[in-house]
Amino acid sequence: MNDTTASMQRRVTERYRRMSPQERMRIASSMFETARRIVESSLPPNLTGTERRLAFARRLYAGELPDAALRAYAQFRGD
Repeated sequence: MNDTTASMQRRVTERYRRMSPQERMRIASSMFETARRIVESSLPPNLTGTERRLAFARRLYAGELPDAALRAYAQFRGD
């Protein structure tokens, strides 16, 4: 679904082209941080650190990475 008009999409694209790589990175980082906070706030509070990291990784990367990679990430820092 796309509810953006073609003219507005061109304006947005042009604005991104004029941004420095640092500006684009700052925006992307901010968007990821917001997404991370939303996901974290939706997880059950009683999860261990490893369970929380696994639930977080699955929420963001399910279908993108194999489950073994998600489990390895969750266990990397361990409890």
